[in-house]
Order: sequence, then structure tokens, then C-alpha cells
Amino acid sequence: MYFAALLARTEDGWEASDTELDDVETLTDLADLAREAAVDDDTVVAFIEQEDAWFGVIRVDGEDDPRVFLSNAAAAAKSSYGAMLTDELIGRDEDDAADDLDSLDLDGTEDGEPEPEPDDNVDDNDPLESVNGSDGPPHGPLGDAALLSDLGVSEKELLALDGDALGTIADSLGCTEVLEAVR
Repeated sequence: MYFAALLARTEDGWEASDTELDDVETLTDLADLAREAAVDDDTVVAFIEQEDAWFGVIRVDGEDDPRVFLSNAAAAAKSSYGAMLTDELIGRDEDDAADDLDSLDLDGTEDGEPEPEPDDNVDDNDPLESVNGSDGPPHGPLGDAALLSDLGVSEKELLALDGDALGTIADSLGCTEVLEAVR
């Protein structure tokens, strides 16, 4: 079960709206939805939560690129909306040209460079290797943990959140009542 909400900052505080993610397939779609909720191109924060398994915060400031934070990338990657955000953060693209090459049936007789030998110096426990390799997203946070620093939630505080993380963030932003109205 998902919970999603958009909080748009206004001169008078925050306005929240429950948001439907059925038509959201990419981070760009989500950013466009957030921009539609914006008042005078001000900050919009989107919250996505899946039954205390993970939460995501997406911040959109006007036409700037969205900033994303996921509390647990591995858990998020197991759900459709979380996978969309995780793939965006680690640079996977469904239309990636490399995927197109992987789908070709090559029999090894093509001209070109031979496959590189496996690197024995690669640390299988390196978290960056798991992000860039085929092991999938890291277990734990992923993204821009400082995205709410100027709004009252430090990077350290965001990384330490568990339980009702969205409620804690809303408290820091000063919009608890507004968020609870759409919950």
C-alpha cells in the first residue's frame, strides 16, 4: 500500500494534496505533476511511502532538476514506484543503448575488441560496485540526503529517520496538520 502526497510551499505556508500516481511512469512525470501543484514556481516536496518499508522524498524547485532521496533503495526497488526512482538514481534507463546491444544475438565472429578479463581487484562488498554493477541498488539510503537541509531537515536527521518518517519531516517543515489532512 502506497501513500503519496504533494506539499507545495506558498507565502502562507504549505498546501498539501493527495496525489494519484497511476499515470506516473518516470521521474519526469512526477516532477511535472509536482510543478502543476506549485504556486509561483516555489518549492514542491513529494512524499511516497510504502507501508513503513521505505519512503522517498522528491523535491522540485521551479524548472530545476528534481532532487530525490530514498530511505532504502533495495526495498524501494522491489516496488513499481520505488524502482522508477531507484533506476533514475543509479542511472539505469529502460531504453539504454547497452540494453539494445545485449539483446542482439552475437556469435563471437564479429570484428571488435575481445571481452576484458574479470578484475580480481574488485571488492564485492564495495557499495559503489553494487550500485554500478549487476548486484542492484544498495541496501540503505540512496540519493540526495541534503535536499531538505534549507527547510529544516538536516542530512544527518534525514538519514536517521525510521518509523513515521514522513510525519517527522512534516513536523520539521511545519506542515504536520496539512499532511495529516491528506493521509
